[in-house]
Parts: sequence; structure tokens; C-alpha cells
Amino acid sequence: MNNTLTQPTADNGSLLDKFRAFLELIKFEHTIFALPFAYVGMVLAAGGLPTFHQFFWVTVAMASARTLAFAINRLADRRFDATNPRTAKRPSVTGAISSNTIILFAALSLALLAISAALLNSLTLLLFPGAVVFLLGYSYTKRFTVLCHYILGFTDGLAPMGGWVAVRGSVFKADDLPAWLLLFAVTFWIAGFDIIYACQDVEHDKREELYSWPSRFGIANALLTAKINHVITMLLLIALGLVASLSWPYWIALVIVGGLLAYENAIVKPDDLSRINLAFFNINSYIAISLFVGVFLGLVL
Repeated sequence: MNNTLTQPTADNGSLLDKFRAFLELIKFEHTIFALPFAYVGMVLAAGGLPTFHQFFWVTVAMASARTLAFAINRLADRRFDATNPRTAKRPSVTGAISSNTIILFAALSLALLAISAALLNSLTLLLFPGAVVFLLGYSYTKRFTVLCHYILGFTDGLAPMGGWVAVRGSVFKADDLPAWLLLFAVTFWIAGFDIIYACQDVEHDKREELYSWPSRFGIANALLTAKINHVITMLLLIALGLVASLSWPYWIALVIVGGLLAYENAIVKPDDLSRINLAFFNINSYIAISLFVGVFLGLVL
């Protein structure tokens, strides 16, 4: 296969057209994966409802962070996306949206993220550069380590940690343990389903010498590893409920989450990857929302 990447043509549409194309490029609607976890961290730290100021700027920060991360990801992976039939029609590859436009929106997202961090508290601003390193850097890890799935998971796990820090203004005290349990629960959850998702690109990743878990260890091993990750996720979420003394709605939500994780792993098999999109896009959204509702009701009831 020819690996030469055709340079995208300039996008000459209106700013609104470019904005719409950019939202499609980064799948902005999938922000629902990370945002509920930021809210979980926020309501746990507040012991209920945070202030409107905290809620608003955490929302802006998380939307900006995800937009920044995906914009850089699309730029970093353009060459690989062009050689993958699954991703070859992405606007960043076809030229429907230019690299300059993607960089512009990434810069705006970075500015909004910085403003949000500054307006929340001094610790969020202090931790801001470290978060940016992960947001910008995770896209390149697939080039050199099979742990790329866990680095992505940790990056997403910064969402609940960020929500916690935005309210508490602390992260290393003894009563900050719930934030750390959430961070690692999300890390293993995201890593698990990212490993599942990578199963559909095994041949492409081998050809491009990329370090995805399935391409290095096989699909059967990858699906088993995903199951182990999700068992660890559940154990961490059980620990969270005990440490945070959450009431019965949380435990009901946790049963739902466990059932959804089991179903997600059950519908993807080594010889049948046809339902990966259902597992990735639908079920994970239900998991994130269920956990948020469970945590919030577990705090107030």
C-alpha cells in the first residue's frame, strides 16, 4: 500500500462551516465519556452540589481539554489515518478541514483550558501544565509502547481528578483518596475499552509497526486483558463507595455499571468484532452517566 500522505487542500468555507467540520472531526458529542467523570469528582469533593462558578468552569475546562486532545490526535495520526481504511475518510485526511484550521481550534481550546484553570483555584492552575503534557502527548505513545492504552486511560482519569481539585483545592491529603480511586478506576476502564477498540486495526497497526496491545499480543489476549482491566475497575469503584460512604443508590448504579461492562466484553469476540462500535459508543456512555447518577444520589440520599 502507498503510505504517502496527500497534503490536505485548504478549506475555503465559512468559519461556521469550518467549526461544524471540526466538531465532526473530533466527535465532540462523545465528550459525554469524560464529562460525567469530571462531575463525579466535583460532587464527591463538594459532598453534593458545587457552586455554579465551579460547575461552569469545570465544564468549560473539560470540553476544552477533550477538544484540544482530539485536535492534536487528528494531526498526529494523519499519516496513519490515511493508510487505514477505517479512518481514511476523516476530514483531516481528505482535506475537508485543513491543518491550519485544526491548529487554530486547538489553540483556542488551550487558551480556554488555561483560563478555566486560572479561574478555579491556584492548584488547578499549578497542575495545568502537567495535564497539558498528557493531553498533547498521549497521541504519540502508540509509536513506542503497548502501554499507550493505559496512558490514554490515565489522561481521561485526570477528568475526575480535575473536578475534585477544582472544588477541594487539594490532592495529596488523606481525605483526597476518593479522587485517586476515581483516577485509577477511569484509567483501567478506558484502557480496557481502548484495547477492545484497537482490535479492529490489528493488520493496519502491524503494517505501520504501531504498538497497540492487540497487534502485539493478538486479539484473544487483548480481549482477556480488557476483561481483567474492567474487573480492576469494578474493584476500585467498590473501594470508592466504601471510602466515600456512599448510600444505596450508588451500589445499585454499580450493579448496572458491572452489568454493562460484562455485556460490553461479552459482545466482542476474537472471531466477531462487528459490535465494537456498539460497545464503544453506546455502552460506555451509559456507564459514565449511570456512575454519575449513582454517586450524586449516593451522596444526597
